[in-house]
Amino acid sequence: MLHKWKQEFLYNFKSITYFLGINYTSLMVNPRIQHRPTICYRPIKPSDLETLERIHSDVFPIRYESEFFQSVVNGCDIVSWAAVDRSRPDGQSDELIGFVTARIILAKDSEIADLLRYDSSRVDQTLVYILTLGVVDAYRNLGIATALIREVIKYASSIPVCRAVYLHVISYNNPAIHLYTKMSFNCVRRLHGFYLINGQHYDSYLFVYYVNGGHSPCSPLELVTVIVRCMKTGLKSVAAKLMMAKVKWPKGNETRGPVLTQNKRMTNIECSGLEYV
Repeated sequence: MLHKWKQEFLYNFKSITYFLGINYTSLMVNPRIQHRPTICYRPIKPSDLETLERIHSDVFPIRYESEFFQSVVNGCDIVSWAAVDRSRPDGQSDELIGFVTARIILAKDSEIADLLRYDSSRVDQTLVYILTLGVVDAYRNLGIATALIREVIKYASSIPVCRAVYLHVISYNNPAIHLYTKMSFNCVRRLHGFYLINGQHYDSYLFVYYVNGGHSPCSPLELVTVIVRCMKTGLKSVAAKLMMAKVKWPKGNETRGPVLTQNKRMTNIECSGLEYV
């Protein structure tokens, strides 16, 4: 059973950051910003509560329970990162301009357990699920969301028992789909009617980024590749054995089958016929 706020969580990716993947270190000036931004990243803290609630209200089409925000700012069962512009004037240099929130869950209890090859005997193996991701309108297209996702990946990679980072993307958000694909996330499943927004259902894509040796179960294509590889190896083995033996056909009109004579190093061994492997 999912937590109440997680059950109610719906992405509106038309409102979430539209990603272009520009490196935030370039300090590119957005036409909507009147100064050259200096973007830094830090954990979300209790003093961010009001701003965090306001940005979620602006970015997402649903109302979040106060329990969710309290969990984020106090780090209760949720990890988070904030983006701030240190060059903002008027004492706003530490105010949130973007955020990402995520949760650690056990791999065996996750919805992608069947999509993840892992040691089922290791009950401590985990995953990181990205809950919310957003950037305020004036700071979009500066690569901030990309940097926030990288923070999550770096965090997940630092946990030895973590095997993957995963998230959902609404099916019509092509910029986000392009971003996650570019960042080497794997689209592993399409979930029909996953989102319910303003009374209308939307499909979702499930994206996974594997870390620390985590990977997907053998796909049909991989299975065929393994079979072909084994067949090639088997044929090479047969060919090698045949090369070790010289086939000597009897002279004249004899109709009996070929007679094998072994390599000189094995002249004392008799062979009565072909051996199939």
